[in-house]
Amino acid sequence: MDSPQTRPSKGRWYILFLICLMYLITYLDRVNISTAAPVISKEFGFDKITMGFIFSAFAWAYAAFQVPGGWLGDRFGARSVLTMIVTYWSIMTAATAMAFSATSFFVVRFLFGIGEAGAFPVATRAMQNWYPKQERGFVQGITHSASRLGAAIAPPIVVLIMTAFNWQAVFYICGVVGLVWSVWWYFAYRNLPEEHAMVNKAELERIRGSDATGAVNQVKLDKKPSVPWGTLLRSPNMWAIMCAYFTYVYCLWIFLSWLPSYLVEARGFTLLKVGFLGSLPLWAGVVGDTVGGLATDWLMKKTGNLKFARRVVAIVGMLGCAAFIVPAAYAEDAYTAVYCLTGAMFFLECTIGPSWAVPMDMGGEHSGTVSGMMNMAGNIGGALSPIVFGVLVQFGSWQAPFVVAASLLVIGAAIWAFWLDPSVSVVEKRP
Repeated sequence: MDSPQTRPSKGRWYILFLICLMYLITYLDRVNISTAAPVISKEFGFDKITMGFIFSAFAWAYAAFQVPGGWLGDRFGARSVLTMIVTYWSIMTAATAMAFSATSFFVVRFLFGIGEAGAFPVATRAMQNWYPKQERGFVQGITHSASRLGAAIAPPIVVLIMTAFNWQAVFYICGVVGLVWSVWWYFAYRNLPEEHAMVNKAELERIRGSDATGAVNQVKLDKKPSVPWGTLLRSPNMWAIMCAYFTYVYCLWIFLSWLPSYLVEARGFTLLKVGFLGSLPLWAGVVGDTVGGLATDWLMKKTGNLKFARRVVAIVGMLGCAAFIVPAAYAEDAYTAVYCLTGAMFFLECTIGPSWAVPMDMGGEHSGTVSGMMNMAGNIGGALSPIVFGVLVQFGSWQAPFVVAASLLVIGAAIWAFWLDPSVSVVEKRP
């Protein structure tokens, strides 16, 4: 039996809890506006296309600043970078309450998106330092589960705050929560596990492998590796993961932006019912994130085949979502539509574990930059999605946006099956 001195400590799980909490806050802050949207649009007289542009403002900035955010994490470390960006976006969250026109809403949400852009790439760099390869699917799955938990609890929380106060109070309260986390992170986190008092030698061996002394020195941040931009941009694999993630995020943003309005206007639910029913798909996403992460790690352990383990889970997730989202659009019964959307979100989120494990598998010490490029491409889809949705509804039907999303998911599954190879590095030149 191991003695307390030789038994691995649990420092990395404390850090994982902190990262999960940050992921929860990111989604709480980015989707709170979707639940408040029916009230905001009524107060200011915004039509569907205007709201689509307001929703997309965040995503345009979020996409544009992914790579700079990931590069900053690779260059300066997650401790200082996450402290700064969470502080900044929390201030911008609070500033949303001061918006007074369509233009001001667009501008403040754009500035908010700049801040959140670096969150996931920098956190991926942090996790690449703190977790071994066999745990990466799980940690990416569980952190993204926390983000969807933030989205799931947002509707009832936002409705409660608006009922007790007003829609402006939602953004002030969320801003304060983020500021508290940033202070906690700065004092609790260290860029490398060997610098943390809660991590003993046995846990370092678990993280680094058999040699917890020599291998550690190879990941010191003062090395400041130069990004091989030419190799990255010429890598077919890099473009494959970017295109696949585009299809995923495009579909995700239907749930993050238009779902409450869809349930109120197309399905006839009251805002109070939406506070509960609108969270059901997002709760399913919480489960899907964890299931997908555990599944890809389990398959890798059983088969030893990284390509198979990542691909299978992602393909099943995308095709499963497509199979549920079309019936959701055409179901006559409103509750049946909600249940189908819940199933669609579960399968969609199963793709997250393998998707975010891949940048760590393929990017190494440049994993922050690689995940930033992936998330940039994805959130171009996220920026287009609310606009396309609004246009299709205003000039077509409520069903059309769901058919478009399902078509993109089939394309995404094909990219995973025939193009993307998780076992091939994107930062090393191939012979």
